[in-house]
Amino acid sequence: MNGVKLTSDEKRTLVLLARATIAQWAGLPASMPATSGRLLTEKRGVFVTLRIHGDLRGCIGYIQPFETVADAVRELAVKSASEDPRFDPLTPEEVGQLSIEISVLTPLEPIGGPSEVAVGQHGLVVDAGWRRGLLLPEVAIEEGWDAEQFLSGTCRKAGLGRDAWRRPGLKLYRFETEHFSEETERVGQP
Repeated sequence: MNGVKLTSDEKRTLVLLARATIAQWAGLPASMPATSGRLLTEKRGVFVTLRIHGDLRGCIGYIQPFETVADAVRELAVKSASEDPRFDPLTPEEVGQLSIEISVLTPLEPIGGPSEVAVGQHGLVVDAGWRRGLLLPEVAIEEGWDAEQFLSGTCRKAGLGRDAWRRPGLKLYRFETEHFSEETERVGQP
């Protein structure tokens, strides 16, 4: 599974784009960076994660490549700030405290079970048709899970039983991400 890699400039542009979009949504002044480059016009799955002081404050994404990476980052930055059902919408005062992370996904690849999961490298999707769950690769590391625990956690995210991944007919997928943040790309906050 080899995804095309983002350049440092593209990563930097995406985190600046996410921050400027959130600031404008919150009614704060911000200038939008120019978006160009092959991956900023390529369609890929994308997630935008927002944290304040290390704590999750919003995370929304697209598994499938519905839009260009740049358009997805713009849309998902606002959705993460305003529509994550686990949180109230961000206030303008919180915008300056945000740490922004972006994950750009490779296409989904079907798998048969835990032997095909590299913890920390792969994210997972379980698809029961009527229920679907996704966990990004960093979740397994943060939780200290092995491959079976990661599959169980993804099943729970889908509202299924812990061992649902063992059932015939359940579809399992893995993917990789390019995960980066303002900190990793040395982007200063306003």
